[in-house]
Amino acid sequence: MTEHKDPVCEMMVEDGTEAGTYTYKGETFYFCSVSCVDRFKENPEKFLVSRPSPVEMPEHADRKPTNRISTIVLPIEGMSCASCVVKIEKSLSKLHGVSLANVNFGTEKAVVKYDPGLLDMDDFKLAVSGAGAYTIIEDAGNPDKEAQLRRAAFKALKQKFIFSVIIAVITMLLGMKDMIPLLKSIPVRYNDIINFAMFALTTPVLFWAGSQFFKGAFAEARHFSTNMDTLIALGTSVAYIYSTIVTFFSLRIAAHVYFDTTAWIIALILLGRLLESYSKGKTTDAIRSLMALKPQTAWLVQDGTETEVMVDEVVKGDMLRVKPGEKIPVDGIIVEGSSAIDESMLTGESVPVEKALDGEVFAGTINVSGSFVFKAMRTGADTALARIVRLVSEAQGSKAPVERLADKVASYFVPAVIGISIVTAAAWYIFAPGHSVSFALANLVSVLIIACPCALGLATPTAVMVGIGKAARHGILIKGGESLEKAYGITMVLFDKTGTLTQGKPVVTDVIPVDTDPATLLLYTASVESLSEHPLAQAVVIYAKERNVQLRHVDGFRSQAGAGVYGMIDHVSVSIGKPDGGEGKDLAREGKTVLVVKMNGKVSGIIGMQDIPKFDAKEAISKLREQGIKIAMITGDNKDTASAIASELGIDDFQAGVLPSDKAKAVRYYQQKGDKTAMVGDGINDAPALTTADLGIAIGSGTDIAIEASDITVISGELTTIAKALRLAQTTMKIIRQNLFWAFFYNIIAIPVAAGVLYPFFHILLNPVIAAFAMAFSSVSVISNSLRLKTIRV
Repeated sequence: MTEHKDPVCEMMVEDGTEAGTYTYKGETFYFCSVSCVDRFKENPEKFLVSRPSPVEMPEHADRKPTNRISTIVLPIEGMSCASCVVKIEKSLSKLHGVSLANVNFGTEKAVVKYDPGLLDMDDFKLAVSGAGAYTIIEDAGNPDKEAQLRRAAFKALKQKFIFSVIIAVITMLLGMKDMIPLLKSIPVRYNDIINFAMFALTTPVLFWAGSQFFKGAFAEARHFSTNMDTLIALGTSVAYIYSTIVTFFSLRIAAHVYFDTTAWIIALILLGRLLESYSKGKTTDAIRSLMALKPQTAWLVQDGTETEVMVDEVVKGDMLRVKPGEKIPVDGIIVEGSSAIDESMLTGESVPVEKALDGEVFAGTINVSGSFVFKAMRTGADTALARIVRLVSEAQGSKAPVERLADKVASYFVPAVIGISIVTAAAWYIFAPGHSVSFALANLVSVLIIACPCALGLATPTAVMVGIGKAARHGILIKGGESLEKAYGITMVLFDKTGTLTQGKPVVTDVIPVDTDPATLLLYTASVESLSEHPLAQAVVIYAKERNVQLRHVDGFRSQAGAGVYGMIDHVSVSIGKPDGGEGKDLAREGKTVLVVKMNGKVSGIIGMQDIPKFDAKEAISKLREQGIKIAMITGDNKDTASAIASELGIDDFQAGVLPSDKAKAVRYYQQKGDKTAMVGDGINDAPALTTADLGIAIGSGTDIAIEASDITVISGELTTIAKALRLAQTTMKIIRQNLFWAFFYNIIAIPVAAGVLYPFFHILLNPVIAAFAMAFSSVSVISNSLRLKTIRV
């Protein structure tokens, strides 16, 4: 299937799925929506002029276009903010042969669609390193390698954070000794010694714990650029350098030092990075868990003998034996025998599927009962399981995060502050009486210290920390600030049905006697079914035991795949199976599973079962609608079953018969209609849809794969909590915006005051002490505003 890039919204459009095409200057363009077509027609050059021009690559005689598109996921090290994403995307997009490059700051991965005949890994490494201090992790695509590197990085970050906090507390106490009873008795003559002690303590915090910020800032400087690391390095180093100068050279201005400020800035920002690192590490776990579903070995049947071989050695056409309880190694078709297959990992449906001759089986699914031989049809990367793994990996990497306001302006803010500080120093040296260098330096430091980006750095992580803590108390696990940003402005919530809106297991809903009484029907049916391990049988047994039915002894029990069960009770033959006539048609139209019970060959009753909605499903949908959010349901079930559940829950919009790989397409359908979507699911088959949606929400009672692939997990499993999660995200993002507004407003006002614009009118001039206090106040105000989240009801 050929894919084309929509020149307006840059979404990939497959042949046959486009909303329209338009030919301009001999080139045909494909569009995902009619609105994109209309926008392109109005001004084609507007969208074509921004397309990156191919980079001139070295000539390689063996490089020829294949006219096919491959996809590669590249784990990238060295990104510190959203501005890094833009640089890497631009560099990769310029490669001749790249049709699409998406970089995800949250997962630290790039998804690149390219012509394999024109490019290889060396080209990608060159492009990434050419964008800045970034590298592609070796063994790209190996989740175990990535997880190992992340764990090592997290451990190092944790050690630096703990060290920084300890030193920050000590230096803060030393700096406030005049206000602490035990310390204020220290004679003034020892102040210099205390300053030297603070210098010695802070130095390793700055140059060891904070080394990553300086490395990032210097790397950006070599490329004539700035990012968040530049802001952090600038703020901490200026306070440190000024304090060092005061300590060693005793300037004639106020002798206050700011070593504690330096230590606290490093400690708090490391805490934010620590939380962010923890959230990012979960993405690799999801892929690794998916890959673990594939068995390592298979039973190869050749010339009547069975040999255990590695799954990687299996090729198309091989005959393979699967025994009861084993996982199916590859995709194929049954050629001998029959069984019931647990395909819940693939379809999300809990009831095993009966498979007989010519039945299709899939890798990773479990053979519940019976033994069979099947012919391998798809192996390796072509299996349904491998495709799901690939979809999750690509979907995780293809979503660009919401760009933080602080990162957007960082490249302008930092040079502007440096320029203002230099102009300030020069102006005071030239025009102030005495032409004092130290006086000019003090004003320069005042500007730089008061413009310290600490408030900018705290605006998001403090609100995120409080918001995540509050969410946890409500049974909601939010993976980080990235997830909160995604949850802001959701307009539609898409629900998986089985196990999400419903209980995920069959429950007896109807016991209808035909030629006997209800008690006898239930007694005989449950007695026979008690010897079967089928989920439908277990549902009948549970129903009977809840009503204190005393089960009878069964003779001659038999179970045949696809034909039901049989047994003798008190010389009465009892057979239970699917309808073979018109029995239970009304129940079937309601989406229920029907079992027909025959006694001595005559129909004696009908048992109806259904996967019923969870107790809070209807209330959860109502609460979401109160927030103005639209609801839709996506399920692999047939239309009758889907319609029955949707009608019961009051859902008008639903899609039935959706295959696992098509759930992600269903999500994109609503996205292309203009909705910002949240997908709620609980099964492995939901993972691609969870990662494709703007926001993935997993139910805590679901599979680990769904939880790891999601942005938010409802730990309690209560659906009504989803509305709380979205409401909390809205509130947290409002707090973050308020914090950012205050941080920027503060700088806009404080920097000119520190530069001395008020001096000619009111003789107001800030020294570094007041500047540092103002800087600290800006940080305190941001933290205090974030703490308001604790008192806000959700």
